[in-house]
Amino acid sequence: MKEIVERFLKDKFPQFIYKEEVVSSNVPVFFLKPEGVLPVLKALKNEPEIELNYLNDLTAIDWLGKKEPRFEVCYLLRSLNKSSTRVQIKVPVEDGEGVPSIVSIFKGANWPEREVFDLFGIVFHGHPQMERLILPDNFQGHPLRKDYPLEGFGQDYLIEDLLTIHVSEDMQG
Repeated sequence: MKEIVERFLKDKFPQFIYKEEVVSSNVPVFFLKPEGVLPVLKALKNEPEIELNYLNDLTAIDWLGKKEPRFEVCYLLRSLNKSSTRVQIKVPVEDGEGVPSIVSIFKGANWPEREVFDLFGIVFHGHPQMERLILPDNFQGHPLRKDYPLEGFGQDYLIEDLLTIHVSEDMQG
């Protein structure tokens, strides 16, 4: 499958290939520019010869001080019709740069994109509800970034207040 996807990307989307890098992995890895995410993932999903029609995972990596650009958004795609073939797409992004949301292609990307935003601070442009998913709205920073202080920023979230608010809402409803 690696050769088929590689040929497909080089023939149809050469302008969106970020770089060719050898990665030691049991899953083929391809690097894309952010602007290529929507057209390429849609094509990989709908191309009959490839049919990567299932978003298995969506996450990010912070390479602070080890690699540039700093972040990679990682998509693990599978084909449910082609012997569970898997391919990983990585999209390198600078700090403060976002990527297009793929919710229009894979509805299951909704919460993983929000989780990556919440924990890494990477924005997914065009997402229907780009807001925190896990942490409180008043949380400062993004704790999976490697420059996030281990002890946090010393802020007081008043968890008791959050619990009281939710208990009060439940009792009123």
